[in-house]
Amino acid sequence: MDLATIWFCVIALLWLGYLFLEGFDFGVGMLMPVLARDNTERRVVVNTIGPVWDGNEVWVIVAIGATFAAFPGWYASLLSGAYLPVLLVLLGLIGRGVAFEYRGKVDSDRWRRVWDRVIFFGSLVPAFGVGLLVTTSVFGLPLDANGNRVGSPFASVQPETVLGGLAVVGFALVHGAVFLSLKTDGEIRHRARALALRFGGWALLPLAALVVLAQVEFGSGWGWLAVGVGFVAGAVAFQRLGQGREGQAFAALGVVIAAAVVALFGALYPDVLPSTLDPAWSLTVAETASSPYTLQVISWVALFGTPAVLVYQGWTYWVFRKRVSTAQIPEVHVP
Repeated sequence: MDLATIWFCVIALLWLGYLFLEGFDFGVGMLMPVLARDNTERRVVVNTIGPVWDGNEVWVIVAIGATFAAFPGWYASLLSGAYLPVLLVLLGLIGRGVAFEYRGKVDSDRWRRVWDRVIFFGSLVPAFGVGLLVTTSVFGLPLDANGNRVGSPFASVQPETVLGGLAVVGFALVHGAVFLSLKTDGEIRHRARALALRFGGWALLPLAALVVLAQVEFGSGWGWLAVGVGFVAGAVAFQRLGQGREGQAFAALGVVIAAAVVALFGALYPDVLPSTLDPAWSLTVAETASSPYTLQVISWVALFGTPAVLVYQGWTYWVFRKRVSTAQIPEVHVP
């Protein structure tokens, strides 16, 4: 396997890490108005992701940066062709980060309500935008022979990509609910678990439809195997959640999103961005890859840097592994 193909797989793995880790972040932010009944419970919800949300965002930075380094042609055509969704994702992530830091700075219900809304939309909009961006790469853009987008700035907004946005939002809601049932205790835990069991199957329907559609249009035999694994893992997740095994359910949802990423990127390969105008104008792994020397350099950087990042992030999750409840939340104190 050549380095270009290896880096295509690495980028798929980075997107998997982002969707798995940031997925529950987005879900927690979207579910806060539903599951938290007062300010103390909202503080519990925020505290479940407080120590890790900024570290989880690193994965999308690395995924985009790796694309720029390994496949500059893919990076240029995708991000310029879908720059409006990318802009909305960035604004949402910025707003959500500011809201986490500012909601507790003033002891005012009105002040907190404003920032709680920012957290909600700062989770919903990026989740939808990331899904739209990833599926745009799978289903393609109207590219000409030079790799430039033809048409309006909204060319990336198609039925398939909207389905992709809904798929990530739905997965994030289920993933966030299971995460809250894993990380909290008391009423919030029971509400989150009940919500996931009642509505989780419906929320995952867009993701199921997306991977099936991708396989029908572009897939192969082994891609259907990944789809099958994802369906089985989804059933296992709800079965284990119903038995109160939140950790096992959370891991099974990781298998669900891993199977979806394998199916989608497997259907995409050897292209990196298909052209909907003419298949001959599609961007491929070989055409958009950097020089062999560049790929070798970034491979050595990744070889030494990746273990350090994984160890640090794993240590963070271990330190903050205990459940959070309303009994552990102190009184509001604003200097």
